[in-house]
Amino acid sequence: MKHMNETHSNSEVPRQWNTFINTPPENNDPKTAAVKLLPIPYDGTTSYRTGSRDGPSAIITASRQLEDYDLELDCNIADIGIAILPEIEVDVSGPESMISRIDKVVSSSISENSIIGLLGGEHTISIGAVQALKRHNKDLSVLYLDAHADLRETYMGSPWSHACVARRILETCPIVEIGVRSLSLEEKQLIEKLHIPVHFWPVDVEDFQNMIESTIDQLSEHIYISIDLDVLDPSIMSAVGNPEPGGITWEGITKIIRSVSERKQVVGFDIVELSPEEGPEACSFIAAKLAYKLAGYATTYR
Repeated sequence: MKHMNETHSNSEVPRQWNTFINTPPENNDPKTAAVKLLPIPYDGTTSYRTGSRDGPSAIITASRQLEDYDLELDCNIADIGIAILPEIEVDVSGPESMISRIDKVVSSSISENSIIGLLGGEHTISIGAVQALKRHNKDLSVLYLDAHADLRETYMGSPWSHACVARRILETCPIVEIGVRSLSLEEKQLIEKLHIPVHFWPVDVEDFQNMIESTIDQLSEHIYISIDLDVLDPSIMSAVGNPEPGGITWEGITKIIRSVSERKQVVGFDIVELSPEEGPEACSFIAAKLAYKLAGYATTYR
């Protein structure tokens, strides 16, 4: 655990800011921050275990226990400037309306000198962000890390369900999936018919680097990284709505996102499906650490 403000004069009092990594106000300005985080507490189409609406606040709270200094990157992540944008109020009229709200907010938040990151909430929120960023980056493609293919045309009567997110994104821009280990026959047939790049999990150790190289080749220059936390193995990430055994390790996912960030330009990302009450407090910390690593990789190699 880090120790904040260890030295201060008599006129200075250590403070806790309601920001990511306890970033002080001067580094929390959306006008100058390199990363803008948008909390979206939405889980309107959840079909199994609910609670991802509590994910954004849990991630921000847990992030205060992160060290500013990152040993791997040899830098203070907070120094890049990480601003927390006001969260989007949930539209209960339906997921399509909520997606439209997200699209509008992300569109208005895009700038050449910053990266936008969404904190979910369920995976449906990714659709609005991708739609907005695609208009700004014509060559956009999406790296989609998820235990599930999410390529259904509809689910439980809705084309905007969390189980249809990748299908809707595919209608906007190319997508490459990693970590899939659960899907329907309909989805498998679609993957084969459209030759969608899907790297099923698990991957043999000797094939892991080849998988990363193949992924990089399949992505465009400007990319959006979408991470459903159920892509991780439940042994380290049980606080999700649809856990699936046999997932990616911490070392595996950080190697993937670092390797991709080194060779591609990350213009946006999201971390979704954290349901804090479904697992130990460590899960919120892991999600916060993943957001921290994403911010570090995306800005270091930008």
